[in-house]
Amino acid sequence: MIMTSSTSPFVLPFLWFLFAATTFNYGICNGDPKFLCKEEEQQVLLLFKKSVIDRSNRLSSWSAQKDCCTWNGVHCYNITGRVIKLDLHNPYYLDDGSYSSREMIRLKGKIDLSLLKLKFLNYLDLSGNDFDGIRNSFEDSHISGSVNLTGPQHNNNMSNLHYLDLAGNNNLHVENLRWVSRFSSLKHLKLDAINLHQETHWLQYMAMIPSLSELHMCACQLDNTSPSFVHANFTSLRFLALSYNNFSSELPNWLFNLSNLNHLDLSENRFTGLLPEWLGELKYLEYVDLSNNSFSGPIPETLGNLSSLKILNLHINKLNGTLPESLWQLPELMVLSVAQNSLTGVVSEVNFSRLSTLKILDMSANSFIIDVNSHWIPPFQLQVISFSSCKLGPKFPAWLQTQKSLYYLDISKSGIADAAPNWFWKFVACVKHIKLSENSISGDLSNVLLNSSCTDLSSNHFRGRLPHISSHITALNVANNSFSGPISHSICSMMNTEYNLELMDLSNNNFSGELPDCWMHWQSLLHLNLGSNILSGKIPNSMGSLSRLQSLHLANNCFSGDIPRSLQNCKDLKLIDLRVNQFSGNIPNWMGEWTKALQLRSNKFSGNIPPQICQLSSLIVLDLANNSLSGSIPKCLNNISAMVATDNWHNSDSDSLDYNYDYQLYLENLMLNTKGRESEYKKNLKYVRMVDLSSNNLSGSIPTEIFLLARLQSLNLSQNHLTGKISQDIGAMKSLESLDLSRNHLFGDIPQSMSNLSFLNHLDLSYNNFSGKIPLGTQLQSFDAVSYIGNPQLCGDPLPKNCKVEEESLNRTRIGKNEDDSENSSFYMGMGVGFAVGFWVICGVLFFNRTWRHAYFRFLDDINDWVYVTTVLKVLECTSGALVHVLQGQKESLELGKGTILDLISS
Repeated sequence: MIMTSSTSPFVLPFLWFLFAATTFNYGICNGDPKFLCKEEEQQVLLLFKKSVIDRSNRLSSWSAQKDCCTWNGVHCYNITGRVIKLDLHNPYYLDDGSYSSREMIRLKGKIDLSLLKLKFLNYLDLSGNDFDGIRNSFEDSHISGSVNLTGPQHNNNMSNLHYLDLAGNNNLHVENLRWVSRFSSLKHLKLDAINLHQETHWLQYMAMIPSLSELHMCACQLDNTSPSFVHANFTSLRFLALSYNNFSSELPNWLFNLSNLNHLDLSENRFTGLLPEWLGELKYLEYVDLSNNSFSGPIPETLGNLSSLKILNLHINKLNGTLPESLWQLPELMVLSVAQNSLTGVVSEVNFSRLSTLKILDMSANSFIIDVNSHWIPPFQLQVISFSSCKLGPKFPAWLQTQKSLYYLDISKSGIADAAPNWFWKFVACVKHIKLSENSISGDLSNVLLNSSCTDLSSNHFRGRLPHISSHITALNVANNSFSGPISHSICSMMNTEYNLELMDLSNNNFSGELPDCWMHWQSLLHLNLGSNILSGKIPNSMGSLSRLQSLHLANNCFSGDIPRSLQNCKDLKLIDLRVNQFSGNIPNWMGEWTKALQLRSNKFSGNIPPQICQLSSLIVLDLANNSLSGSIPKCLNNISAMVATDNWHNSDSDSLDYNYDYQLYLENLMLNTKGRESEYKKNLKYVRMVDLSSNNLSGSIPTEIFLLARLQSLNLSQNHLTGKISQDIGAMKSLESLDLSRNHLFGDIPQSMSNLSFLNHLDLSYNNFSGKIPLGTQLQSFDAVSYIGNPQLCGDPLPKNCKVEEESLNRTRIGKNEDDSENSSFYMGMGVGFAVGFWVICGVLFFNRTWRHAYFRFLDDINDWVYVTTVLKVLECTSGALVHVLQGQKESLELGKGTILDLISS
């Protein structure tokens, strides 16, 4: 008891301390709200929420009834309860997932500058959203209320901010970055994809942040910096990414001051000039990407001084010369890409001997000669090899089998003229992407299982049956080989397997037989090309199950019968090429609304052209030539907006005819008859606008609506039975390059407006009934006479028939007619004037002379009486002789009076 009482003054405070500490620690560990979120900071966050449009309820937890430190995206310091981090980035940003999910979850609205009141905030991430401006909802004389972020000039509330990420807000336009320079503690700044094209002093503002170590400003529409700005204070900068901008100068000298830089990305700009020697003095560089610019000249030898360099990307420039020897001495190099330049030289195993860390090697599209020993064992294990367009052959490179980590192999156009060794097909079974195209590689692949996800064996000498196709393949291209036999064994061999194949190109081989009816197992197919083989029979109904199909090529085969109605289930079908077969029946009227190219030429189709074709607003190629179509040309063709619109109509990726797979682009192609010859269209196919209805039995006149197709480049209506005249409206076809109306029954003059077709370089109006003079104009006189032959009544340059005789005769007729008209006009004019003068002279005399006036009116009375008496005498001549004598006496007295008045007037 004594001990207890004597120590109680010390124990009690100690117990209270333990209790408080325990309670405090409990609060820390368990997030007790009593010790966390501050009221004023909660209000700031709620104010920010008011300016946000949250369609996916990401901010549903942001309620005044809850502690703000528990809100989604809000992080507090667990001792003080202060908000130190706000992370509201779009979780699907930069993700290849669903577009709809990525868009729905994006926050919209304005970024409220009330966030500046969060004094302890050091991390702010709003990336990948859709903010379109800034709003100022609290009073601060130093903070602009402009939505363009002209921003705080002296406010230091956010000096604790270390990390700021606004990247991916594509609709956010910023005119001024002065506000960023006030964040003196900022280390990481990401402004990618924000529109900064009006900001010309961005570099000066960035240089005012001494602590900045990482700067991302890709795709910001930045232009060249001022050449006078050469001393940027970026001693802390480690990471600089300015790709996808509009720089077009030489490399600016201020980059030389980035002495501690280890990451430099200036790709996808328009930089020009030589690569400067001082690049080799930035000794800490580990990553250099200068690709997709216009740099020229040699690669500087000083790059070999960058002993820490891991990644060097110089592809797609205008560099020339050889690779400097110093590059082959970089011990840390993992990625070397110099593709698509004009580099030359011989590369041997000696050059590769020190590159043991190399993982990616891309030397394609240059003129390198790869000369290594057939027994060479490389010191590296590559993941990517691309020697396309380099000289690697003629022998098949045996050293490839040593590369156990390979997932991408491109040795196309490398001069290999050898049989593929047996080990190769087992070796590439684990390689995701192989491209052997445009060589002379041979071998029988009948028993080979193709397993690579993307396999391109096109344009070689492979033979045998179609190889077995693994369910892992997404793209298969074996076009332009010597494969033969039926394709059913590969297409229908595994009926219960779900294939992932999206692209199948078997064109230009010797495949024969009928198409199998098991296409329901290939529902992932987007592009199917079976053209230029010996396939026959009908199109199987199961092809209608290819609901995702976008292009179908069956041209140059022996197919027959009608086009099955089941194909109307392929609603995404954009390109249909069935030319040069024996298809018959009517042209289907159910073509999908997305159809862009319809090529049915050289078949046996009959009947009328269905007016439903006019509903294909995206159509750019309509080729129905060389069939047995009859009736008239539809008058509604002007509803095809892709041929009418004169602006930059649709060339977006969503409307593209091509197919991107992995690292390659598969280009759709069509053989089109334009300008009097057949040409293949690939890269430029999306720019073509053509209508070819030639060699049919079409009749009637050419509808004037067809001349409203302002974007049409090629129009061929030849070898039909068309009649009538060409409308003057043809002059509105400003894009027309080729016009063929030959071998019809057209008549009348050639419209003068045709001389305005400035792009016209192919014209054929031969064998019609045109007459008159060929209109004068640079275009129409530039064609050969053969363009107008077979029109007997046509004259003028370039025809030998002269129009002068007809013109002179016509002129004489016109002159004679003009002279007669002039004489007649003079006669009638004189007669009119004479009548007017005589009339007013008589009236004037009668008005001023009373005697004459009285005599004149008496004369008129006598004339009236004389006419009356004469008439009565004629009537009663046979009735009464006495009466006649009396009246005759009165007549004589009247005649006497008549003589008196005439004598008076004459005197």
